[in-house]
Amino acid sequence: MSSAPKDASGRSGRVGAGTTRAEAAARHILALAEGRGAGVRLGTKEELRAQCGVSVGTFNESLRLLQARGVITVRPGPGGGLFTAEQSPMVRLGNSVLALDAQQTDVAEAVRIRDALDPLLIEDALWHASPADIADLREKLADMRRAVETEDPVAFVHANWRLHARIAAISPNPLLRSLYSSLLDLIESHTLAVQPFGDRPLGEYIADRHRLHGALVDALDRRDRAEALRLVHAHNTSPEAADAPPARLPAQP
Repeated sequence: MSSAPKDASGRSGRVGAGTTRAEAAARHILALAEGRGAGVRLGTKEELRAQCGVSVGTFNESLRLLQARGVITVRPGPGGGLFTAEQSPMVRLGNSVLALDAQQTDVAEAVRIRDALDPLLIEDALWHASPADIADLREKLADMRRAVETEDPVAFVHANWRLHARIAAISPNPLLRSLYSSLLDLIESHTLAVQPFGDRPLGEYIADRHRLHGALVDALDRRDRAEALRLVHAHNTSPEAADAPPARLPAQP
């Protein structure tokens, strides 16, 4: 059986660098589900939480990850618990990306593919973003701004990815959303540090990136297609374009 992740109490297993306990617990459940048909009972929530050695809150976060990826279903009541889900071709594609993550694939390629998908997501956001979506994007921008003000580049990068994930969530295309989310998960799981570009101060760089993303959200709010696509092109092709350049993404040991 797969080794369980280590909780704060020091129970069985160990979490690798760059992997949260929730992600490690999700991988443990995923290993239990692999190779089984749809509808197979894996155990009760409490049984599996105890196997993973994590808190209730952490385990619930793991369940949200697995349910979002279409790996499991949770059934309440007597005889309930965690069951393997019927996997559509879309879910299998998402899980193949997650499998690459576990194999420590080239993160630079994940960044490149993510950048290639950005214009598709921007097109969808231009058509489908609601006022509530725009308001939520501005909240994510505020998180980025606070990271700039506190000169916390790691918090900035994670807030930036939350903004991109929220833009992706606007798309009505489930395949595009699933693939993009999987790529973000892969990139984030391998990000161990944030370092400056050459001689340029890192604080200046993240402030510029915050302004660029703010302008992008403004363009989405105005439904300004030309400007939004110009900004996402600048976002991905300028000399300092990537929010998480490959040079800053050492693979997990």
